[in-house]
Amino acid sequence: MQGLDDHDDDGTNTVFRDVITLALLGFVAAVILLLPHVNPQAKTTSDAVDMPGNVMVEIRWPDQIDADVDLWVQAPGDVPVGYSNKGGKVFNLLRDDLGTKGDVTGLNYEVSYSRGIPEGEYTVNVHLYRNNTTLSEIPVTVVVSTKGAAAHSAKQILTSQVKLEHLGQELTVFRFRLNKNGELEPNSVHNLPKPLRSASKS
Repeated sequence: MQGLDDHDDDGTNTVFRDVITLALLGFVAAVILLLPHVNPQAKTTSDAVDMPGNVMVEIRWPDQIDADVDLWVQAPGDVPVGYSNKGGKVFNLLRDDLGTKGDVTGLNYEVSYSRGIPEGEYTVNVHLYRNNTTLSEIPVTVVVSTKGAAAHSAKQILTSQVKLEHLGQELTVFRFRLNKNGELEPNSVHNLPKPLRSASKS
């Protein structure tokens, strides 16, 4: 009887070890099968996504000076976009630079990007909001670029440098027309004054 009991114990232990081993092997197999799905590779697609930034307007003025220059833009059939109205149907002001106030970089620039390129006239103005420097005039460089699609490179179409000479001065730097293909229309560029800052409040 004693020998029979020992044999039963050995059989029970063998079965227990087999079950534990199979469970462990099953767990390892499940982990191996799941590993590729924990951090799947990004799927690529041939469809290009249209990103914002079809018309880009940038202004720069001397870095490290405490002067607040504002960029104002207006797309065809849309409202003026600037510091007090940062978004319209077409343009968005992405950076409102206040000079050295709250600026850890010391760089002085503002930029507006459009979504799409509506056909018609565009206006670009600059405005001297604050000048806490000893400079009698603030030079401002203005650049307009266009990009037809996300895969294309931006193409600079207009550039100019103007000087803001007194507080509150607003200058129209460019008025120009883009055709239905997003191309600059010949002989459409001029700077006939068109207030945008005051128009945004009406």
